[in-house]
Amino acid sequence: MRSSSISRRDALARIIVVAAIPFVAGAARRPPRGPKHPAPRVGVTAENVLADDKVDADHKDAYAAAREIPEILDGIYCHCDCANRHSNLRSLLSCFETDMPMSCGICSGEARTALELHKAGKSLDEIRAAIDKRFG
Repeated sequence: MRSSSISRRDALARIIVVAAIPFVAGAARRPPRGPKHPAPRVGVTAENVLADDKVDADHKDAYAAAREIPEILDGIYCHCDCANRHSNLRSLLSCFETDMPMSCGICSGEARTALELHKAGKSLDEIRAAIDKRFG
């Protein structure tokens, strides 16, 4: 009868592989991480976006974007995580109902990007993906 033996190194490698299987399988089942974009509200408007006379010159274009495409911005997560700090902010549109974007390059940048992509004919999902890649 022939005995088979493996080296300690091979045995350890096999143990590690077997031990890692549950972790790898669990990772494959988890949904991808990333922001949870809110569903845009039906009939949302820009009525609460700050008026031009309350916005500084450097940010008028970003606020104008919020007024032009509120239904798009309402479906975008703001990567500055303002919603985690302010419970009344549900989407990027909500940021523009305050003066926060005047001190936040992320809010303003996301709005400018969203408008540019919208004008290029991109869908909400495509806009979200581009914003996630750039600001996430």
